[in-house]
Amino acid sequence: MTRRAIYPGSFDPITMGHLDIIERSAKLFDEVIVAVLLNVDKHPMFSTEERVEMIEQAMPCGNARVATFEGLLVHYAVEQGAQVIVRGIRAVSDYEYELQMALMNRRLEPAVETVFLMAAEAYSYLSSRLIKEVFKLGGSITGLVPELVEQRMREKVKGQKGERKRR
Repeated sequence: MTRRAIYPGSFDPITMGHLDIIERSAKLFDEVIVAVLLNVDKHPMFSTEERVEMIEQAMPCGNARVATFEGLLVHYAVEQGAQVIVRGIRAVSDYEYELQMALMNRRLEPAVETVFLMAAEAYSYLSSRLIKEVFKLGGSITGLVPELVEQRMREKVKGQKGERKRR
C-alpha cells in the first residue's frame, strides 16, 4: 500500500520553510501531494496557477506533486487515497489552531491521521504573510523564499506600479 500524505496550504508565496516540510515529508511517505487551497475569500498576491507553477519549479524531491483543492480537506484526502495530512508547526500558537483542526478532521474522517512536523529552527518564524509584508516594505527576503519566487514577487510589484501609473 502506498503511504500518501497531503500537505495543504495557500502557499502565497511558497517559502523555504514550506520546502523544508515538503522535503522532510517526502522522506517519510511514498508520495506527498502539495495541495494548494482554492480560497475565494482571500486576496492572494499570486493566482492559483502562478502558485502551482512556482511550487513545481521549486520542489526539492521527486515523490511530491502539486494539486489544487477546494472544500473540506479530509474529503479531498479520501478522494486522493491519502492516509495522512501533514502540518508544519512553528510555535505554540500554531499548535493550538492545528490541534483544533486535526481533532475536527479526525471526527469527520477517522481513517485520516494528522502528522505535525516542527519547523526547522532557521524557518520557525517564517510565514507567507510575513514574507509579503517585509517585501512590500522594502526588506530583504533573500534566503527565505526560492530565488524564482523572489524574482516573481519583484515582477508582480513592478507590474502593479506600472498599472497605477497608467490610471
